[in-house]
Amino acid sequence: MSDEGPRPSKAPCGTCPYRLDVPAGIWSADEYLKLPRYDGDTGDQFMKGAVGLFFCHQNDGCLCAGWVGCHDTRHLAALRLQRVHPATYDYESPVPLFGSGAEAAAHGLAGVENPSEEAKAAILKLLRKSAR
Repeated sequence: MSDEGPRPSKAPCGTCPYRLDVPAGIWSADEYLKLPRYDGDTGDQFMKGAVGLFFCHQNDGCLCAGWVGCHDTRHLAALRLQRVHPATYDYESPVPLFGSGAEAAAHGLAGVENPSEEAKAAILKLLRKSAR
């Protein structure tokens, strides 16, 4: 994190729940259920408690690039309350993302109970990385 606050990664990570190309069910249901809280207007987000910054699941100190790229940064309650790098407001994802947190959550939740082989491989890779 710089003195100007956290900023998003250059691109959403390979297991970002906002990416269209990530298999369903990689993350727990609780993680997917966080995503829709950032949808809607700023007032709705305050009511849903979506006032914290959403950091990358890779724990690299960067904001989740998928979160920043999916949502309208002018309306994210969390960005109104927290100091972030100015570049955050102009971020555009270089990879396709879901159109909303609700869409991303619905996709992800669809695979939680019965993940595909591709999802299982991604989960195993994440577990190995976290064990290091």
